[in-house]
Amino acid sequence: MSNAADVAPRPALPLTGYALGAAGAILFASKGIIIKLAYAEGIDPETLLALRMALSLPFYLVIGGLALVRMRAKGEALPAAKVVAQSVFVGALGYWFSSYADFLGLQYISASFERLILYTYPLFVVLFGALLFGQPIRMKALWAFAVAYGGLALIFAEHFSTDSGPTVNGTFFVGLAAISFALYQLMARQLLKNIGSALFTCIAMISASLVSLAQFVMVRPLEALHVSSHGFALAVMIAIGATVLPSFFMNAALKRISAQANSMISTVSPVATMVLAALVLGESASPTELAGAALVMVSIGWFTFSDSRRRG
Repeated sequence: MSNAADVAPRPALPLTGYALGAAGAILFASKGIIIKLAYAEGIDPETLLALRMALSLPFYLVIGGLALVRMRAKGEALPAAKVVAQSVFVGALGYWFSSYADFLGLQYISASFERLILYTYPLFVVLFGALLFGQPIRMKALWAFAVAYGGLALIFAEHFSTDSGPTVNGTFFVGLAAISFALYQLMARQLLKNIGSALFTCIAMISASLVSLAQFVMVRPLEALHVSSHGFALAVMIAIGATVLPSFFMNAALKRISAQANSMISTVSPVATMVLAALVLGESASPTELAGAALVMVSIGWFTFSDSRRRG
């Protein structure tokens, strides 16, 4: 009879990883809701974006500084000036331009519709990867693209029939956000390999923060920063709760669960946005909108999961 100490314990289910992944997805999903609440307080997109980036900037300065200290302690060479310059440009594209376009779009369309449009960015990664970077394109990506945008077309038509102008404007800006973020993903891949995730993310976020603050100074008076206490609290929630914390949660989840599991958890995001929008903003969804949302989530969820399995 073997000793109980000799029996290897069964590995525990990575419940912490699933919880962290779901928490990160839900916190990311809350961004559109909080932005809508801030707009109701009279805060404009440029001021809100500047507050968001200024409040999150100290975290990334500290994390970036620690990453440099670790590199020096290990005797690793600091990144070349060219790599830093490229990271600055790519960061401004992904975290300033994409965010600004998204903020503009949320002035016109619902938070639920905005999240569904953003959710399709992996398909743009595939399409632009093929067109601009010579990456192979698979038929399943085209099928997923067709089904997802069929679903978005249903929602667009529903909104267009009652409010054509804002629907077109909002769809254009958020679509631009999805496209620019897809380009960011493609351009960031080699930089991530060169200098690592932590340092690249910090350079990118610091770059976007500085551009956001410069934009604010050019287009808004400094008095615009004097927002109400409730408005400032919402800005803090966007900066910390919907930017810094979820990025840490998602990275922590990736250390504990597979890429496949993480891709499936990401489908929580648009569902969470729809639920939060109904509970907090009083948004409602018609049967047509629910059908369109289902097409988007199923097609993107299937594509992301199958693609992560192929890569894994």
